[in-house]
Amino acid sequence: MSTAPLSLDRLAGIMAALRHKENGCPWDLAQDFDTIAPYTIEEAYEVAEAIALRDMAELKKELGDLLFQVVFHSRLAEEAGHFALADVVASLAEKMERRHPHIFGANEFGDGTRAADADAQKDEWERIKAAEREVARTGAGAPEKPVSALDGVATALPALMRAEKLQARAARVGFEWAEVAGVRAKLDEELGEFDTATDDAHRAEEMGDVLFVLANLARRHGIDPESALRAGNAKFERRFRAMERLAGPNFPSLSLDEQEAYWQQVKAEERRLPAAD
Repeated sequence: MSTAPLSLDRLAGIMAALRHKENGCPWDLAQDFDTIAPYTIEEAYEVAEAIALRDMAELKKELGDLLFQVVFHSRLAEEAGHFALADVVASLAEKMERRHPHIFGANEFGDGTRAADADAQKDEWERIKAAEREVARTGAGAPEKPVSALDGVATALPALMRAEKLQARAARVGFEWAEVAGVRAKLDEELGEFDTATDDAHRAEEMGDVLFVLANLARRHGIDPESALRAGNAKFERRFRAMERLAGPNFPSLSLDEQEAYWQQVKAEERRLPAAD
């Protein structure tokens, strides 16, 4: 492991040089918050992929790329007179201490009592977040705005992830089926409405409802729907590529029944492996 001193100042200096008005990099100078945001999202997904692959060398690189996105946005904000990288770090440190009163001491949001387990601690985290939002809403100089249990769920999240978060927020104020069976019945209802949709727009709307209820069903079973779908995608890709290898270059010309036979062969071979799904 490296013994080099950690220096965010060095990173901030590199970013300042890249954005220097006379001598900076033309590409970096042409960017703004909106053009950089897609790269930030892309880097976060590349971090997730490196974790899924358990590729620590790649993870180190991708974490660096993600960190540089923070540096880039901070530099843009500093140039506009809003805040600098040091303010981002300070704000994060303060938040971590504030949201962990059981570690760093009692504060206005908690008495320092340690939660019984990880799930209880997650609930406490969400309670403190809600209390922070209320302080921000009602504090001195805060603008008047509607209050909702759904406030703070980012609209830019992947749709399945956002559905799960919206549902979890609603559940905390009691808007939740008492039993999972209610969610399952709702899924059947939504599938029926999809089947009877009258046009493409109506079908698209009903499919949205189906996916929303599926996300709820996953949540009620303790399954992260975004991760579950990602795993499903990976399984399909793995099996499809295996089918193509078995069938050879003539795979596209095979009938659906012949292709299905290869699919079943791949599934059967996977079941014989120790790490099969």
